[in-house]
Amino acid sequence: VQLQASGGGLVQAGGSLRLFCAASGSISRIDVMGWYRQAPGKQRELVATVTSGGMTIYGDSVKGRFTIARDIARNTVSLQMNSLKPEDTAVYYCHAGGIRTMSQLLFPSWGQGTQVTVSS
Repeated sequence: VQLQASGGGLVQAGGSLRLFCAASGSISRIDVMGWYRQAPGKQRELVATVTSGGMTIYGDSVKGRFTIARDIARNTVSLQMNSLKPEDTAVYYCHAGGIRTMSQLLFPSWGQGTQVTVSS
């Protein structure tokens, strides 16, 4: 399974960006998809996740500003980021867990990362 992320870039504080991630491969179902981020010198942290049942979890620092959405049929997930702050600057990674083929459960998968830079 491969995850292809896109949509990062440079934006001014207060602006918006939308990230997009598509999973490809012999996929029957993906239990959870989401986004994590890692800033220089910091640990990777949760941004947001969404289950196949629609339950969402957001990191405290992005609640009320970011919105995660998922297309179950197309195995895609997006992240709408509004009111961006300089501290949102990081590499954002798409993640998929509970990936199921017709015959087995696969290990979780990570995308290649996309850079988001917010200028002050």
